[in-house]
Amino acid sequence: MEKMKIVILCGGKGTRAYPFSEHFPKVMMPVNGTPVLVHLMRMYAAQGFKDFVLAAGHRKEMLLDYFDGRRMDWNIDIVDTGEDADTGDRIIRCGVHVGETFMATYGDGLGNVDLQALLTTHRRHGGLATLTTVPLRSQYGLVVFDDAGKVQRFEEKPLVRDYWINAGFFVFEKRALFDWRGHNLEQNVLTDLAQRGELGVYEHNGFWKSMDTSKDQSELEALCTGGRNPPWMEPPWRAETVREEVVTGV
Repeated sequence: MEKMKIVILCGGKGTRAYPFSEHFPKVMMPVNGTPVLVHLMRMYAAQGFKDFVLAAGHRKEMLLDYFDGRRMDWNIDIVDTGEDADTGDRIIRCGVHVGETFMATYGDGLGNVDLQALLTTHRRHGGLATLTTVPLRSQYGLVVFDDAGKVQRFEEKPLVRDYWINAGFFVFEKRALFDWRGHNLEQNVLTDLAQRGELGVYEHNGFWKSMDTSKDQSELEALCTGGRNPPWMEPPWRAETVREEVVTGV
């Protein structure tokens, strides 16, 4: 297994997770008694990636306290990237801790992404960066009816297959950091890479969910019941569809 650093964004204030995030980093919100960050790290580690760089900021002392002296079969560097730094700034401030190719992701999204397939896709298209994309899931249920106006069925929060969103789970070449344009990862850095034809996508058709609110937290906890692995630890890694393409614009 290739040794590669994983940068995880852990420093945001997570205003939508208030009041928890007033006292803790959002990534420390528990899912079934364990911080969502640790669930995420376990997903990487299960696929052989165990070298983590935690881009800390807001309430960084909570990360230091949690991992201090805790026995884990992982290598963990906690980097203070600033209390109010933007997402792009946090990644570039971790640049001295990564190799020529590194992965990065948000600290609050869980998915059973095939990381080796992601890495293969990144290398195949040859750009400076690759992001994982997932189909948009509607936040509302749909009402399906016929031409006569009679309801046929209800679809609860369906996937909108024609629309894809950024799920994180990035691969970057360190060379990208030498011409890193802007402060916000989504609005500035990724947009610029796309305009230069340097940003590719990896399509993930398996499980993915972000934890933005207490409602999301409850839904993720419900997936941990029944004595089975949660879906982000189940491996449709080999079964999912892999397709790469170079994104030319956002």
